[in-house]
Amino acid sequence: MESNIKNLIIDFGGVLIDLNRKRCIDAFKALGVTDIEQMIDPYLQQGLFLKLEKGEITSSEFRDEIRKRTETLITDKQINKAWNCFLVGIPTYKLDLLLKLREQYTVYLLSNTNEIHWKWACENCFAYQEFQVQDYFEKMYISFIMHQVKPAKEIFETLLDDSGIDPAETLFVDDAIANCQVAESLGIKTYMPEAEEDWSHIFE
Repeated sequence: MESNIKNLIIDFGGVLIDLNRKRCIDAFKALGVTDIEQMIDPYLQQGLFLKLEKGEITSSEFRDEIRKRTETLITDKQINKAWNCFLVGIPTYKLDLLLKLREQYTVYLLSNTNEIHWKWACENCFAYQEFQVQDYFEKMYISFIMHQVKPAKEIFETLLDDSGIDPAETLFVDDAIANCQVAESLGIKTYMPEAEEDWSHIFE
Protein backbone atom coordinates (compact mmCIF):
# COMPACT_ATOMS: atom_id res chain seq x y z
CA MET A 1 0.00 0.00 0.00
CA GLU A 2 1.45 3.35 -1.07
CA SER A 3 1.67 6.00 1.62
CA ASN A 4 -0.14 8.65 -0.42
CA ILE A 5 -3.40 6.68 -0.65
CA LYS A 6 -6.25 8.51 1.09
CA ASN A 7 -9.31 7.05 -0.64
CA LEU A 8 -10.59 3.54 -1.30
CA ILE A 9 -13.16 2.50 -3.89
CA ILE A 10 -14.45 -0.99 -3.15
CA ASP A 11 -16.41 -3.28 -5.46
CA PHE A 12 -19.37 -5.29 -4.12
CA GLY A 13 -19.81 -8.57 -5.99
CA GLY A 14 -16.83 -10.91 -5.72
CA VAL A 15 -14.85 -8.49 -3.56
CA LEU A 16 -17.12 -7.98 -0.56
CA ILE A 17 -19.88 -10.50 -1.17
CA ASP A 18 -19.11 -14.04 -2.29
CA LEU A 19 -20.99 -15.21 -5.40
CA ASN A 20 -22.29 -18.56 -6.65
CA ARG A 21 -23.16 -18.33 -10.34
CA LYS A 22 -23.93 -22.04 -10.74
CA ARG A 23 -26.42 -22.03 -7.87
CA CYS A 24 -28.24 -19.08 -9.45
CA ILE A 25 -28.33 -20.71 -12.89
CA ASP A 26 -29.64 -23.95 -11.43
CA ALA A 27 -32.36 -22.07 -9.53
CA PHE A 28 -33.58 -20.32 -12.68
CA LYS A 29 -33.49 -23.55 -14.69
CA ALA A 30 -35.63 -25.17 -12.00
CA LEU A 31 -38.20 -22.44 -12.68
CA GLY A 32 -38.12 -23.25 -16.39
CA VAL A 33 -35.85 -20.42 -17.59
CA THR A 34 -33.64 -22.32 -20.03
CA ASP A 35 -31.56 -19.53 -21.64
CA ILE A 36 -30.16 -18.26 -18.37
CA GLU A 37 -26.46 -19.17 -18.67
CA GLN A 38 -25.65 -16.69 -21.42
CA MET A 39 -27.10 -13.78 -19.43
CA ILE A 40 -25.53 -14.27 -15.98
CA ASP A 41 -21.88 -13.32 -15.65
CA PRO A 42 -19.69 -12.83 -12.57
CA TYR A 43 -18.47 -9.44 -13.86
CA LEU A 44 -21.02 -7.91 -16.23
CA GLN A 45 -24.55 -9.17 -16.80
CA GLN A 46 -26.03 -9.50 -20.27
CA GLY A 47 -29.40 -8.86 -21.92
CA LEU A 48 -32.31 -8.53 -19.53
CA PHE A 49 -30.05 -8.71 -16.48
CA LEU A 50 -27.83 -5.89 -17.75
CA LYS A 51 -30.91 -3.72 -18.27
CA LEU A 52 -31.85 -4.39 -14.65
CA GLU A 53 -28.40 -3.44 -13.38
CA LYS A 54 -28.40 -0.23 -15.45
CA GLY A 55 -31.80 0.70 -14.09
CA GLU A 56 -33.26 0.67 -17.60
CA ILE A 57 -36.10 -1.57 -16.40
CA THR A 58 -37.76 -1.87 -13.01
CA SER A 59 -37.73 -4.99 -10.86
CA SER A 60 -41.38 -5.57 -11.78
CA GLU A 61 -40.60 -5.34 -15.50
CA PHE A 62 -37.68 -7.72 -14.99
CA ARG A 63 -39.89 -10.31 -13.31
CA ASP A 64 -42.53 -9.99 -16.01
CA GLU A 65 -39.87 -10.66 -18.67
CA ILE A 66 -38.63 -13.69 -16.75
CA ARG A 67 -42.19 -15.05 -16.67
CA LYS A 68 -42.38 -14.72 -20.46
CA ARG A 69 -39.37 -17.05 -20.76
CA THR A 70 -41.00 -19.94 -18.93
CA GLU A 71 -44.14 -21.97 -19.56
CA THR A 72 -44.90 -22.29 -15.85
CA LEU A 73 -46.60 -19.79 -13.56
CA ILE A 74 -43.96 -18.39 -11.21
CA THR A 75 -44.34 -15.74 -8.54
CA ASP A 76 -42.35 -12.60 -7.77
CA LYS A 77 -41.05 -14.33 -4.64
CA GLN A 78 -39.78 -17.34 -6.61
CA ILE A 79 -37.98 -15.12 -9.12
CA ASN A 80 -36.38 -12.99 -6.41
CA LYS A 81 -35.26 -16.12 -4.57
CA ALA A 82 -33.68 -17.61 -7.70
CA TRP A 83 -31.90 -14.36 -8.54
CA ASN A 84 -30.67 -13.93 -4.98
CA CYS A 85 -29.15 -17.41 -5.12
CA PHE A 86 -26.27 -15.63 -6.86
CA LEU A 87 -25.38 -14.00 -3.52
CA VAL A 88 -23.73 -16.12 -0.84
CA GLY A 89 -22.89 -13.56 1.84
CA ILE A 90 -20.26 -11.17 3.14
CA PRO A 91 -17.78 -12.72 5.61
CA THR A 92 -17.95 -10.78 8.85
CA TYR A 93 -14.19 -10.23 8.83
CA LYS A 94 -14.67 -8.09 5.70
CA LEU A 95 -17.29 -5.99 7.47
CA ASP A 96 -14.89 -5.55 10.38
CA LEU A 97 -12.19 -4.60 7.88
CA LEU A 98 -14.37 -1.93 6.27
CA LEU A 99 -15.08 -0.36 9.65
CA LYS A 100 -11.37 -0.36 10.47
CA LEU A 101 -10.44 1.09 7.07
CA ARG A 102 -12.86 3.96 7.58
CA GLU A 103 -10.69 5.11 10.48
CA GLN A 104 -7.79 5.75 8.10
CA TYR A 105 -9.31 6.18 4.61
CA THR A 106 -12.34 7.65 2.92
CA VAL A 107 -14.16 4.54 1.68
CA TYR A 108 -16.56 4.43 -1.26
CA LEU A 109 -18.56 1.59 -2.78
CA LEU A 110 -18.79 1.29 -6.57
CA SER A 111 -21.00 -1.56 -7.71
CA ASN A 112 -22.75 -3.01 -10.71
CA THR A 113 -25.84 -4.33 -8.97
CA ASN A 114 -29.61 -4.20 -9.08
CA GLU A 115 -32.49 -3.34 -6.78
CA ILE A 116 -33.33 -6.97 -5.92
CA HIS A 117 -29.76 -7.92 -4.99
CA TRP A 118 -29.08 -4.66 -3.21
CA LYS A 119 -32.18 -4.88 -1.03
CA TRP A 120 -31.34 -8.46 -0.06
CA ALA A 121 -27.74 -7.56 0.78
CA CYS A 122 -28.70 -4.55 2.87
CA GLU A 123 -31.16 -6.64 4.88
CA ASN A 124 -29.10 -9.84 5.19
CA CYS A 125 -25.41 -8.95 4.89
CA PHE A 126 -24.64 -5.38 5.92
CA ALA A 127 -26.93 -5.51 8.97
CA TYR A 128 -24.16 -6.61 11.33
CA GLN A 129 -24.08 -6.02 15.08
CA GLU A 130 -25.43 -2.47 15.44
CA PHE A 131 -24.29 -1.39 11.97
CA GLN A 132 -26.19 -0.80 8.73
CA VAL A 133 -24.95 -0.39 5.15
CA GLN A 134 -24.43 3.37 5.43
CA ASP A 135 -21.94 2.87 8.27
CA TYR A 136 -19.38 1.19 6.04
CA PHE A 137 -18.99 3.83 3.32
CA GLU A 138 -18.63 7.56 2.87
CA LYS A 139 -20.93 7.21 -0.13
CA MET A 140 -22.26 4.39 -2.33
CA TYR A 141 -22.29 4.55 -6.13
CA ILE A 142 -24.76 1.95 -7.39
CA SER A 143 -25.27 1.16 -11.08
CA PHE A 144 -29.06 0.79 -11.13
CA ILE A 145 -29.42 4.17 -9.42
CA MET A 146 -26.80 5.91 -11.57
CA HIS A 147 -27.94 4.29 -14.87
CA GLN A 148 -24.25 3.61 -15.56
CA VAL A 149 -22.23 0.40 -15.30
CA LYS A 150 -18.58 -0.59 -15.12
CA PRO A 151 -16.40 -0.81 -17.14
CA ALA A 152 -17.70 2.34 -18.87
CA LYS A 153 -15.40 5.26 -18.14
CA GLU A 154 -18.40 7.47 -17.37
CA ILE A 155 -19.25 5.74 -14.09
CA PHE A 156 -15.73 6.34 -12.78
CA GLU A 157 -15.79 9.95 -13.96
CA THR A 158 -19.14 10.46 -12.21
CA LEU A 159 -17.70 9.14 -8.96
CA LEU A 160 -14.57 11.30 -9.22
CA ASP A 161 -16.54 14.43 -10.07
CA ASP A 162 -19.12 13.89 -7.33
CA SER A 163 -16.67 12.95 -4.57
CA GLY A 164 -13.94 15.40 -5.54
CA ILE A 165 -11.22 12.88 -4.72
CA ASP A 166 -7.80 12.82 -6.40
CA PRO A 167 -7.32 9.71 -8.57
CA ALA A 168 -3.61 9.64 -7.67
CA GLU A 169 -4.57 9.29 -3.99
CA THR A 170 -7.12 6.54 -4.63
CA LEU A 171 -7.01 2.74 -4.66
CA PHE A 172 -9.72 0.74 -6.45
CA VAL A 173 -10.32 -2.87 -5.36
CA ASP A 174 -12.24 -4.82 -8.03
CA ASP A 175 -12.15 -8.41 -9.31
CA ALA A 176 -12.64 -7.63 -13.03
CA ILE A 177 -9.63 -6.79 -15.17
CA ALA A 178 -11.67 -4.59 -17.54
CA ASN A 179 -12.84 -2.44 -14.63
CA CYS A 180 -9.31 -2.09 -13.27
CA GLN A 181 -7.93 -1.13 -16.68
CA VAL A 182 -10.42 1.71 -17.05
CA ALA A 183 -9.72 2.94 -13.52
CA GLU A 184 -5.98 2.90 -14.23
CA SER A 185 -6.52 4.93 -17.40
CA LEU A 186 -7.91 7.67 -15.15
CA GLY A 187 -4.91 7.57 -12.84
CA ILE A 188 -6.48 5.41 -10.12
CA LYS A 189 -4.33 2.68 -8.58
CA THR A 190 -5.91 -0.77 -8.52
CA TYR A 191 -5.80 -4.14 -6.82
CA MET A 192 -7.59 -7.18 -8.26
CA PRO A 193 -8.29 -9.92 -5.69
CA GLU A 194 -9.02 -13.55 -6.47
CA ALA A 195 -12.45 -15.04 -5.74
CA GLU A 196 -13.08 -15.26 -1.98
CA GLU A 197 -9.65 -13.74 -1.25
CA ASP A 198 -8.96 -12.13 2.07
CA TRP A 199 -7.48 -8.96 0.60
CA SER A 200 -6.86 -7.30 3.96
CA HIS A 201 -3.15 -8.07 3.50
CA ILE A 202 -2.75 -5.13 1.11
CA PHE A 203 -3.21 -2.77 4.07
CA GLU A 204 -0.58 -4.39 6.26
